[in-house]
Amino acid sequence: MLAAQRRDLLLERLRTDGRIVAKDLAAELGMSEDSIRRDLRELAAAGLCQRVYGGALPISPAIADYATRQGVETSGKERVATRAAALVEPGSTAIVDGGTTALAVVRALPLDLRATVVTHSPTVASALADHRDVEVYLIGGRLFKHSMVACGAAAVEAARGLHAEVFLLGVTGVHEEYGLTTDDADEAAMKRTLAHQAADTYVLASSEKIGAVSRFAVVPLPEVAGVITDAPATTPTLRALDVPVIHA
Repeated sequence: MLAAQRRDLLLERLRTDGRIVAKDLAAELGMSEDSIRRDLRELAAAGLCQRVYGGALPISPAIADYATRQGVETSGKERVATRAAALVEPGSTAIVDGGTTALAVVRALPLDLRATVVTHSPTVASALADHRDVEVYLIGGRLFKHSMVACGAAAVEAARGLHAEVFLLGVTGVHEEYGLTTDDADEAAMKRTLAHQAADTYVLASSEKIGAVSRFAVVPLPEVAGVITDAPATTPTLRALDVPVIHA
């Protein structure tokens, strides 16, 4: 089998099976395990999979740059955002993460809502300009341009003084074994800090993030109140999650 054919086969297996076990696939194809692992390293270097112990898992399209992600699964993000916006109750304080789904959440909030929104995303904060009765607190720090959010020590320190009823958390991957992940260590640390400042954390997970894995863990799945997603209820990852799934 030619290298290009193996690459196509590996990508197809990731799409259909949701994972590759190098040992099993090598035995099936009559190849060496080293050859499969080498192919997986090349796919990972090209940003087409996430290597894990023993094989590989799908990589989330949510690790693309901010401008690109604005055009990914827009209808799914809007459904997730509408469902998540309903969790921000009048008179409450909500922490809203950064990213394209979080931006859709604040755009879905009623214009007459009276509440407090805390965010480390200048994009999310500015989207609330027309919500006259929403008080907005913007956390500052080093701007991580991939998600247009503030990160770093200053942002983490500012976040530790907050208390909120709900945190709407964005991630790039939701997986039953590897949990909630994102692709930047500082961003993952910021998300963990924000999650610890809220009574309940809900995950914003449009369908392309379900079953995907990125490099850095955010918070353990048992620590969240629910996962909001537009993915079908029959999706294997959702059926395997031991947390409430809220279908959008």
